[in-house]
Amino acid sequence: MPETARPADAAVPVRIWDLPTRLFHWALALAVVAAIVSAKVGGNAMVWHFRFGYAVFALLAFRLVWGFVGGHWSRFASFVPTPGRLVRYLRGAPQPGEHLDAGHSPLGALSVFALLAVLAAQVATGLVADDEIANVGPLNRFVAVETGLAATAYHKTFGQWALIALVVMHVAAIVVYRLRGRDLVAPMWHGDKRLPPGTPASADTLATRLFAAVLIAGCAVVVRWLVTTA
Repeated sequence: MPETARPADAAVPVRIWDLPTRLFHWALALAVVAAIVSAKVGGNAMVWHFRFGYAVFALLAFRLVWGFVGGHWSRFASFVPTPGRLVRYLRGAPQPGEHLDAGHSPLGALSVFALLAVLAAQVATGLVADDEIANVGPLNRFVAVETGLAATAYHKTFGQWALIALVVMHVAAIVVYRLRGRDLVAPMWHGDKRLPPGTPASADTLATRLFAAVLIAGCAVVVRWLVTTA
């Protein structure tokens, strides 16, 4: 019996999230949670708080570069929430060939950039912080005393709670989308989404994965040098 023809507009699996992006996502989530928990425990756990902070630093550096050279939907150019994209998304009227729901939607992109910005601020302030008790950031000696104290105050209060709030909002959004029939977790796990034919796919070859491995290793080396030698 001949195979039933598939409608021209039937959804097909499309590689959206390349493996380096997926590993970055889950590694960052674990590092952030571990950093928050170790900070709350305090005491000897602060050694690990710093280590997890350095891991976040390296991951953010990797994501910054990967946002320009990574897979199609991992590149900032594919999901920067410009006013036009945001309006078209809210109206449900994308331009021809514009796939606003393939990777990060414009609303999701706002959340992503906010989270990355807050994390970057936490890393920066942590590097120069001084709690005047037992914990001093590795780059504290390069800033004035007042700057280090101000960084510590931000890191421990507004910055910390802003980060926790964004994490909670991120998880809440995932739950809401799931209740509405859209699973955001599965694509970030296996990489694919079912989308209309013709949707651009992200490159996810052995070569791109090896390049990403070299890139994250380079970021880790630079971070280690900054916090131990600079």
